[in-house]
This record gives sequence, structure tokens and C-alpha cells, in this order.
Amino acid sequence: MPDDDFTPKLGRKRGKDGKRTVKYDGRILAAARLAGTKTGVRTRRFDGSRIGRGASMGRLLSSRDWLAGFRGRRAVVKASLIRLQGKAGQIASAHMRYIQRDGVTREGLPGELYGPHTDRADGDDFLKRTAGDRHQFRFIVSAEDGAEYRDLKPYVRRLMTQVEQDLGTKLDWVAVDHFNTERPHTHIVLRGVDDRGDNLIIAREYISHGLRERASELVTLDLGPRTDREIEARLRYDVDQERLTAIDRRLLRRMDADRTVSPADNDPFQQSIAAGRLRKLRAMDLAEDIGGGRYHLAEGLEDTLRRMGERGDIIRLMQRELTARRLDRAGVEQVVATELREPVVGRLINRGLSDEHRDRHYMMVDGVDGRVHYVDIGRGDATPSVPEGAAVRIEPTKAEATAADRTVDAVARANGGRYSVDLHLRHDPQASEAYAASHVRRLEAMRRAGAGPERHPDGSWTIPSDHLVRAEGFAHRQQRDRPVALSILSLTPIAELAAKEAPTWLDRELASGASGLVRDVGFGREVRTALAARRQWLIEQQLADQIDQAFRLRQGALESLRLRELEDAGERLAGQLRKRFEPARMGERMEGIIARRIDLESGPHALVERARDFTLVPWRDVLERNIGKSASGIMRADGISWQFGRGRSGPAIS
Repeated sequence: MPDDDFTPKLGRKRGKDGKRTVKYDGRILAAARLAGTKTGVRTRRFDGSRIGRGASMGRLLSSRDWLAGFRGRRAVVKASLIRLQGKAGQIASAHMRYIQRDGVTREGLPGELYGPHTDRADGDDFLKRTAGDRHQFRFIVSAEDGAEYRDLKPYVRRLMTQVEQDLGTKLDWVAVDHFNTERPHTHIVLRGVDDRGDNLIIAREYISHGLRERASELVTLDLGPRTDREIEARLRYDVDQERLTAIDRRLLRRMDADRTVSPADNDPFQQSIAAGRLRKLRAMDLAEDIGGGRYHLAEGLEDTLRRMGERGDIIRLMQRELTARRLDRAGVEQVVATELREPVVGRLINRGLSDEHRDRHYMMVDGVDGRVHYVDIGRGDATPSVPEGAAVRIEPTKAEATAADRTVDAVARANGGRYSVDLHLRHDPQASEAYAASHVRRLEAMRRAGAGPERHPDGSWTIPSDHLVRAEGFAHRQQRDRPVALSILSLTPIAELAAKEAPTWLDRELASGASGLVRDVGFGREVRTALAARRQWLIEQQLADQIDQAFRLRQGALESLRLRELEDAGERLAGQLRKRFEPARMGERMEGIIARRIDLESGPHALVERARDFTLVPWRDVLERNIGKSASGIMRADGISWQFGRGRSGPAIS
């Protein structure tokens, strides 16, 4: 008989007494379950999650079901691996400054680093030790009941000692405790080397499960397991929540391949909780009652509930911030914009962290449209800081190739795939040198991001044929970190703008006719009042005319206001500097030292100081790193082509 025709048939095995029998296949299935499989054949594909230290411990700890079967207190651990090659000092020091920033302690003071054996660790010394490391690990540990601890340091030290035992190596780490959010949490920075100086590789399974279970285990030992009353109260509370709950996770684990599930349970309390939750999900159109006590769960249920929970958290945050500032916005719509589609104009209420782990920030804006907006602004370092109360305009960035990218591509195609400022000016005689230089800055940014163009020693560039495709990909990466563009309209309180001797954003609103979009609600009401007062002031100053219902600024009105502001600022600064103020004139060549930035209502200006006098010229971001340096340039309508240094032989920078 061929081998493939043989089929073993497992029946009952009689015991020695001839009476008792056992199910032999049951024993096989039980052994298979102990081996971590359902059928005895391991189907899990290799994914690298068990490579590195702590793999077996992570696998063991991941088998614990803390939510359903254990009374443990929960903890959240967020982890990330940061590669340091090439920019170690810059990345590591920036993060160290961030976690030690002001206002994170209970007393509102800067955070203090501590380590395994000291309450005051030396951050600079730690950075020196990490200088040659390939990578580092960053963790955020937050115990659900962390507020019960008077001091988190002993808890964190015991956690890291346990991690050392699990990984089989001593660890070099520093940490900072933060109390500036609803739940206290700890930032831990761990060097990516073991006690032998080799690269520290931690298994993903341990990072995903082991750390969290160890953190939960310790907080449970410290504060005691949850009581039946605590567990039941929490589950009853979760039944009606519009967010992802422990009940939902249990239902998802129990559903079959067709996404159907029943609330039936051996425990009457658990059954009632599951039934109540399924009714709530049905009311939210996230579950369908298919009869017979069974429900069909909607596709994407987990993601939908998670997003709903995040939105609920944001709404509560907005209410808390409005109450703290005594802003009565009862009945005013609150808009949560994680993806901004239309520009928002209004007064900045607050800026804060939406995700400390990824350093993502938000802004709350009291809009002129009569609504309060929550806007995700991306990475903290991608958007400049703005004082609360400033009038701002926030608009979405575009993830597409820019006009500069298309111009570079056109110049390169006409010149055998090469681009330079000289080739640009030859291709377009109407372009200025400053305009061409702005294209070089775009290419530099793409090169630093590894997006393709190659720079040559003579200042020219090799532009690949797929430049526009690469430029669009670069724009998409930029948009993830910087989804919005922020413009500061004014730092002056709105009520003080009515008689301001300077061009204001109110003037631009009046000139464009967009003031009709300002609603008579919330901050919009304050703006409408200010616009009416500003309109009257401009007419009295003979800078505008009112004919019937039509309002019109006179020709040159904004330039006249700009000159008034510069003269006033020049007089104030002349007293401080004890030098004469000389206005900058179009076409005039100027030389001097870039002394500092001066913020005026019409925008930021650079103070250019000379031997006997000084002047004020429009600010450019490139001047920030050249403060204190001598510079020269010619004032033109499109800006100034700056040259820096005594010799000033380098390329012009706009």
C-alpha cells in the first residue's frame, strides 16, 4: 500500500483496569497548545521579532492576559529606536533639552535627569558617552495609577533593574519624570550598547510586550491588585464609552472569521457587560444584530473607536483650556482638525503636545469664523514658537512639486541635465540673482534629505530625469512633519490695532473685502468691532474713503503707514543706540553689521548697524545665523542679495 494512502485513526485508549478510557487526541491538542500552536504545526512566519536579547522572556510575558484574567494595574510603554549615525550629537542633545524643558515637574520647574544611582545625572556626560553609539532607545513609561506615587524614581529604577535581568546585561540610562499631563510619565533614554560595549539588540517581542508587562507587574506590587469592585466599576463605565475599551478588545478576540460574536459567557457579570457593550456598538452603527443573540462587528471597528477616543480627549482638552482662560464659548462649535483643509485665521489660545513620543504639537485657535479650532501642526521644531494671544493664520501645506522644482527641471532639461545660478539667469534673463539663489536653497534641502540632486564643487548641480517625482516625494515627507504653514498676523492685542500707526492685518482684511467672512461670535465679534474702529480711523487720517457703502483705501496708504512705523521705530532705537536712523532706499547699496532682529507690526526687520548710523530692512530667515557678521547688499523690490563676511566674496543670498 502506498504511504500516502495510510491514514491513522486515533480512537480510545483503554486503561490498565480495563474500564477507564482517555481521549488520546485531546492529549495531542493540549500538547500542541503548550507548544504555542493550535494544530501542532507552527504557521507563524519569521518576522524578526524574536531576534535579540529578551526574546524568550518577551514571548513568556506576552502570553499573560492582564485585562481579562489578572487583577494587575495597567501601564503604557511607548518605545522607539533612534539611529544616531552621522548626526548623533545634534539628535541626542536636542532630545535631552526637550525632556528637561520648563514646566514638567509638579512645581512647574524644568525636569531633572536622574540615573540608576543618582538623583542628578550629568546630561553632558551622558551625551559624551553616547557619542560613538550606533543607536539609542527611548521609552515613555506611564502607569495608569502613577499619580499615587509621591516619587517615580524608585519605581523606574526597579523597572530598569528588572529589564537588566531580563536582557542579561547592565544598562546605561538616564530618565526624567514629567507631571505636566493628566497622567505622570517618565522619559527614559537608554544607550544602545551592552556591558561589553557591543551594540545592544533588544528583541521586538520584548519591547512590544515584556516592558509593558514588567511595568504593570511592578505597579501592581506597589499599589496592590485591583479589587473586584474596581474592576467591575471600570467595566460598567466602559460600556457606554465612545472609544476603544477592554471590552471591545475581548469581543474582537472572540469573534469568528465572519466577524460575528455572542455575549454568552460562563460568568453572568461578564455576559451582561458584553451584551451592554454590543448594544452600544449597535447604536453607534459599529455592530449589527443578526439574531440569535449574535452580532456582526463592523470592519475597522478598532481604528474607528480609537479615532473617536482621540477626538473625545481633544474636546475635553479644549474645554479645559477655555475654562482655565475664562473664555466663555458656550454654544460655539469646536473643530478638531487633524488634517487641515482650509485656512484658519484667529487668536492663538494655546500650543501644546499631542504626542510626546513623536514630538507632535497642536494649536488651539479662537477663529474669526466664530469657531474654536484644534489644529495638528506636526513636529515641534517645524513650526516657530508664537506667544499666546497672537493673531495667526494657519493653512495646509501642499504635498506636491513646487514652482521652483519645475523651474529647476526646465533649466536642467535645456542644459543637458545641469543647473546653476548662471544657467538659470541665462535661461530666464528676467530673473534676478536672488530669485535664482532661492532655487539653490531648495536643491540643498533636497540633497540633505537624500532626495537626489548632486552638487558639484563649482556650484552647479546634476538634476536627474525624475527630478519632479523626487521633489513630490520630498514634499510628502516634509508634509508629515509640517502639515501646516503658520503666519503671524500680529503680536498686538486686537483692541490696540484700531489706531496703530502701522500697516496691520486689519487693513488687508478691509482692502480685500474678506471682512464679511468674520462672524459676530467669539473672537470674530472682537475683530468686527476692531475693523469698524480701524475703518473710521483710516478715514480720519485721510488714508481711505467711504462712498455710500463702499470702503476704499487710498493709493499708497499702506506704504505711508509702513514709513510712519519705520520712522517711529527708528526714533526709539536711535535713543538706545545713540546713532542716527537712516531709512533704506530702493536701489541703495548698504554695508554694515547685522545687529539683531526687530519685530514690527508690518513684519520682522533686521537692524543693520554702521559706524555713525543704522537702518532697518526686511528680515530674512538666512540672517538668523549671520547675526553679528558684516554684510552688504542692494535694496531691491524682491529683497536684498546679501553677501556676508569681510571679503564678501561668497555667493549672494536673498
